[in-house]
Amino acid sequence: QLHLVESGGDSVHTGESLTLSCVASNMNFKFDLYAVAWFRQAPGKEREGISCTSSSDTSTIYSDSVKGRFTISRDSAKNTVYLQMSDLNTEDTAVYYCAAATTGLCVLHSNFFGSWGQGTQVTVSS
Repeated sequence: QLHLVESGGDSVHTGESLTLSCVASNMNFKFDLYAVAWFRQAPGKEREGISCTSSSDTSTIYSDSVKGRFTISRDSAKNTVYLQMSDLNTEDTAVYYCAAATTGLCVLHSNFFGSWGQGTQVTVSS
């Protein structure tokens, strides 16, 4: 079973930047073959898919809420996917989760992903 661990969550102020990491282990396949996505869940709200990179990073997608501010990237040598977040605002406050799918395709829907990390908290204050 693929194991994912997120880190990098912190408390920051509006306009600041933050980078989250998602480290994978115990893989059945080469890490490049997985589609890896970032989701977030704010208190009282549904989990929201915000970014995904497909197998071999052939495509990346972003939700409208983060497009132009967030960047997803993968370092295959480190089995790590990053989420660089800039120009953060209070609406970005949430628990951020990474998830992986063996199909290699990107769909920003939680049902598509079978492996999940435990989440990391991001809090943005004005």
